[in-house]
Amino acid sequence: MKTKAFTLPLIALFAFSCISAGQSFNKVKLDSLLNLLAEKNKAMGSLAISDKGNIMYTKAIGYSSITPQQKRSANEKTKYRIGSISKMFTATLIFQLIEEGKLDLSTTLDKYFPTVPNAKTITIGNLLNHRSGIHSFTNDSSYLKWCYEPKTRDEMICIISEGKTEFEPGSKTEYSNSNFVLLGYIVEKITNKLYPEVLSERITQKIGLQDTYYGGKADISKNESYSYNFDGEWKQEPETDMSIPHGAGSVISTSSDLVKFIEALFAGKLINENSLNNMNTITDGLGMGMMQFPYEERKIYGHGGAIDGFNSLLCYFPDEKLAIAYCSNGTVYSINDLLLGALSIYFGKTYSLPVFTKYTVTPEELDQYLGIYSSAQIPLKITLTKKDGVLYGQATGQPSFPLEAAAKHVFKFERAGIVMTFDPEKNEFLLEQGGGKFTFTKEIQD
Repeated sequence: MKTKAFTLPLIALFAFSCISAGQSFNKVKLDSLLNLLAEKNKAMGSLAISDKGNIMYTKAIGYSSITPQQKRSANEKTKYRIGSISKMFTATLIFQLIEEGKLDLSTTLDKYFPTVPNAKTITIGNLLNHRSGIHSFTNDSSYLKWCYEPKTRDEMICIISEGKTEFEPGSKTEYSNSNFVLLGYIVEKITNKLYPEVLSERITQKIGLQDTYYGGKADISKNESYSYNFDGEWKQEPETDMSIPHGAGSVISTSSDLVKFIEALFAGKLINENSLNNMNTITDGLGMGMMQFPYEERKIYGHGGAIDGFNSLLCYFPDEKLAIAYCSNGTVYSINDLLLGALSIYFGKTYSLPVFTKYTVTPEELDQYLGIYSSAQIPLKITLTKKDGVLYGQATGQPSFPLEAAAKHVFKFERAGIVMTFDPEKNEFLLEQGGGKFTFTKEIQD
């Protein structure tokens, strides 16, 4: 996954059973979890939990800006880029227009953008559930070279149209940011208004979201946040120009506004029941602007998002009418683990706060791990290097990531849930992630 792309974070399955919580959950323990993550530089962001329309918990940790000139603590009104959660807003706008008879799921793309490959056979439905076959421009190796400069609609249509066709429309499902950039433009064409205005008129004003809108260059004076990656210290990430993600990832919001949005969506305040059923009908893992996260016998709905150093997740439990949102501008500790901990505390389940122990490794000791490793289990190579006393891993075609020593021969990249256990005598390491275990062997150089 490219860290700058407005996509979704890896989400593991939640593993807990819901029980009634109400007003009696342990807020002190939930505060302790978030405070611990902030103290250990494991997370910055904002969490909100809403139960049956009532905000039960909100808390912000970390900073919206960390510079000598502008060091500002985050608060509950701090706004974050929410990446691909924006797709839920765009899908909602499309279904509103469908309900008004201005288009339908079978309308083909050539009516609006005939230069896109297969436009005559790609439908609005195909765009919504990622079955169009349109190449996602965020996967291009050149993307990170031009994503920081503004692009016009015509320029973006040209970029999308020049992309290869991944598969025949409707034949399979493959996530593509291009789909929702096109849907955002279609909203503008039908309404004859710009996306920010349509978003405001049809969603945010309608349900009273005061801190949700189409983003621009981050403005600290408006309590908007910068984003950061942690590399021994928090380092600010460059900003994707928001003309590029458009309907796929241009929205900024707060965790409190996000839970209000998804509650209103499921309560029928924005679209009707038939439209909602279309959104949350899952085909090959994806709905129409919505995702499903299964755990045990229950299913929850929502979406994740990532753009620059921002990561976010919005979830809704239809049976319990419970909504939870987390917006982050600095992620080290896994978002899935953070939300699992928050929900375990909220539902009164047994839960122990994470323990962070620092294991010291000298720069000289890191030398034994350096090299290029490959695995017979997956077609991926990982290169291990060191810089300023820190071990770095880099998988084929991906950005490098810092590894933190957790024990002798054990290193972690918590943001992605990666654990690497080395056996220097065998020139091997075991990589564990998401329940999978993969053995990598160092390639011996002649």
